[in-house]
Amino acid sequence: MSENNSASQSYMAPTKQVRLSDLSARKGSGKPFAMLTAYDYSTARAFAQGGIEVLLVGDSAANVVFGYPTTAHISMDEMCVISAAVVRGAGNAFVITDLPFGTYEASNEQAVMSAAEILRRSGAHCVKIEGGVRIAPRIKAIKDAGIAVCAHIGFTPQSVNNLGGFKVQGRGEGAEGLIDDMKAVVAAGADLVVMEMVPADLAKTVTDMCPVPTIGIGAGPDCDGQVLVWHDMVAFPSDGHRPKFAKQWGAVGQTMADAAAAYKREVAEGTFPSAEHCF
Repeated sequence: MSENNSASQSYMAPTKQVRLSDLSARKGSGKPFAMLTAYDYSTARAFAQGGIEVLLVGDSAANVVFGYPTTAHISMDEMCVISAAVVRGAGNAFVITDLPFGTYEASNEQAVMSAAEILRRSGAHCVKIEGGVRIAPRIKAIKDAGIAVCAHIGFTPQSVNNLGGFKVQGRGEGAEGLIDDMKAVVAAGADLVVMEMVPADLAKTVTDMCPVPTIGIGAGPDCDGQVLVWHDMVAFPSDGHRPKFAKQWGAVGQTMADAAAAYKREVAEGTFPSAEHCF
């Protein structure tokens, strides 16, 4: 196969629906899968066309879409609307959606009702829920209701104030706590486990111990999958904060700003629209 054909093959969208069983089969395979956030139809479509197998409708939309100060501000209605948009553009990608803050903590019954609501209204395939040992009963209740669950341990953004800010989790004596969290969510039935802002060596240990796929974000290279907020991946907006764990594969923010400036200039000069853009 030529180099060009290889590049083309790697860019192909999934040809059949990606299912949880497909992700489970990647556990320990040495072939990690890529997951990106998406919050609208067009972005989901672009990422699916780019071969991304898993899309996460993250409550990070609170920050990057709605401009809220923390992820705790986003509502169930907002999450349902953007999740449905992503599903419509996702093609064959597997879609995970976050349960927003305040929709699952109170009781097992609340957690099940919220999970069922967001899947019914959006068509997503799986819900993500933050927390370890303390939230394991909610995970079990959701799983017992027949709903796929992705757990989220390590740094959990909904609890940023309780954690004392954006800090790496699991250092020193905290390592045992992270391992306990993983064991608790897996015992409760979690199908996938996201680990955020965890030392790479600890993330490898947890991944080796964990019987279900782990997905890292700021958790080193040894997880079974990786996820990033897409804005961090392409430097959008151009003056936005970039976490240490994010790499930029493009400069979309600057490209958009340049395009907007060029458009404004041509409108002001009277060179747009020209004859070719008129009926």
